[in-house]
Amino acid sequence: MALIAIAQNRRMSDYLESVRRAGGEPIEVGADGEAPEHILARVDGILLTGGGDVDPDLYGEARHATFDAAESGRDGFEIALTKATIAAGIPYLAICRGMQLLNVAMGGTLIQDIPSQVPGALQHTVPEPRFAIAHEVWVATDSLLSKLLADHMEDGETCHVNSRHHQSVQRVASGFEVTATSPDGVVEAMEKPGNGFCVAVQWHPENFWRTGEFRSLFEGFIEAANARKR
Repeated sequence: MALIAIAQNRRMSDYLESVRRAGGEPIEVGADGEAPEHILARVDGILLTGGGDVDPDLYGEARHATFDAAESGRDGFEIALTKATIAAGIPYLAICRGMQLLNVAMGGTLIQDIPSQVPGALQHTVPEPRFAIAHEVWVATDSLLSKLLADHMEDGETCHVNSRHHQSVQRVASGFEVTATSPDGVVEAMEKPGNGFCVAVQWHPENFWRTGEFRSLFEGFIEAANARKR
């Protein structure tokens, strides 16, 4: 069974259960525990989770008035973990803040506040209920994400997602491709081609473990982790 390290945040239960339901064995990791190189030596996959904002100092910008800091130490720990994971080609799944952190770690930038910086933006912050559908996303048909979500999409290109974020990817990190957007142009998913399984999504698929709408995303991640383990 693939061992999956999940970056700690304040709400872990849905991430843990999503990995279990997909056939993986989850463990929690954080800034106050093992060093990234020690974690990678014993796990088969890395999952980055949601949470507070990535510090804009890390991509050369001043903090927007809406900045909401993540837990102390998360940025530094997760950037180090991300860089090491990508370099090693270890299966990697990033969710919400995790996608933003991935982009910054690899040299990209962020939109700090969608409502004030994206003209005509959709509502991207629908906090409760956690599985409420907020908007649709358009998925690139030749992407790994499209293959993983094939049974969940309408007309092979569109799926509906929940949403709880006010930041998003702006300049995409070199070597990555945007694989989904919302109708207002906000980046909703990205991948690193040729790097095994490296997928990031802006919504929260972990909230649907009871009903299974996005289980195939986690199953694909676990399958890649199992293949590496073998």
